[in-house]
Amino acid sequence: MPEATSGRSGGVLRGRQSLGRQFGWLWAAFSISTLGTCLAFDAFPLIAIRVLHAGPSAVSGLAAAALAVGALVALPLGPWVEFHRKRPVMIAMDLIRFAMLMSVPAAYALGELSFGQLVVVAVLVGAADITFVAASGAYLKVLVRQEDLLVANGRFESTTWTATILGAPLGGLGIGLFGPVVTVVANAVSFLLSAVGIRAIGGSEPRPTRTGEQRVRAADLLTGWRHILAHPALRLMLFNVIMVSGLIVAAQPLMAVLMLGELGFTPWQYGLAFAAPCVGGMIGSRLAIPLVTRFGQHRVMIVAGALRACWLLGLAFVRPGAAGLMLVIVMELAMITCFGVFNPVFATYRLNQIPADLTARTLSAWSIGAKASTAGLTALWGLLAGVAGPRTAIVIAGLITMATPLLLPWRQPASQNELEAARS
Repeated sequence: MPEATSGRSGGVLRGRQSLGRQFGWLWAAFSISTLGTCLAFDAFPLIAIRVLHAGPSAVSGLAAAALAVGALVALPLGPWVEFHRKRPVMIAMDLIRFAMLMSVPAAYALGELSFGQLVVVAVLVGAADITFVAASGAYLKVLVRQEDLLVANGRFESTTWTATILGAPLGGLGIGLFGPVVTVVANAVSFLLSAVGIRAIGGSEPRPTRTGEQRVRAADLLTGWRHILAHPALRLMLFNVIMVSGLIVAAQPLMAVLMLGELGFTPWQYGLAFAAPCVGGMIGSRLAIPLVTRFGQHRVMIVAGALRACWLLGLAFVRPGAAGLMLVIVMELAMITCFGVFNPVFATYRLNQIPADLTARTLSAWSIGAKASTAGLTALWGLLAGVAGPRTAIVIAGLITMATPLLLPWRQPASQNELEAARS
């Protein structure tokens, strides 16, 4: 077992204990790559618009392709990851992302950058993202003891929101001073540094074993899906996460159209409205451990999961001026704080419901389903906004989201019984 310390002291989860040198390197790699991704937020759409003079439909198509086609490309990679050591896979995915992203500034410098290249890079980076997440989730279960998983996931969640707060404005400043290509370079370098950090973890990792044929079979492609759909709680949670996250993402471009167009907010006001509330994610992630210690994992997951669905509808009532800006900030702050609590608790719960020999395939299936569904919902809500207007489309998304707590597993079954039922 890799070095790690117990996540309990006197039966109470502790959020500040050391999880060991190896986890420290993994956390550092995650922090660097997450900051790089936040620095390059919206870089591809900006390059498409400013450099390649692409229209709105082409830019939307670029975003949809990165999600949907990237998920399709990643489909056979989940089983492949399952039967290989996870750390080399993670390093390989980081290097692939580095190489793909660096091809963009290289082509730009040579005057050869095309919209088709942006699409190919976005798809391959999206597929590598899914594969990396599947491998890292499985590797975390090897690196960290089960009782420390919530602490580890809480640190990842806090880091994500911290990087969002810092990266988005810094990336915007970099784009304003040097153009969008420079943030792509920063993102690429962050993946290279992440690969170095993962390589520095060291230690040994057992080679996964399987019976029968060593090659990936067609049946392996569906194993992760079968586990999710056969599991009473994970099945509900997948549909819940798809609807809540997918509708929130689908409403984001509609809020941009509404606020920057009809309501006349400036770009800096729009950026402030969605960047400042990210502090709620840091607050929520720090609250997760004491809340679980006091109320239990399942209750915190259900309550936070229900509360995170209550705020999207409020965004539809934004009006011009300072009051409208404050409304968006308050709604986003409440929503993101709930997500900050929910995400690490749910990530830990999900890992504990997946057998070790199915982790990569199940996480891969989950990511593919979520990303493909988000792409579909984004496209559908774009069409709805074109017919009914962005405010009406946001209202419909908010009303549907408020019904999603019905998809939470309110009844807490025995964990071991769930696993046995899922595998039978």
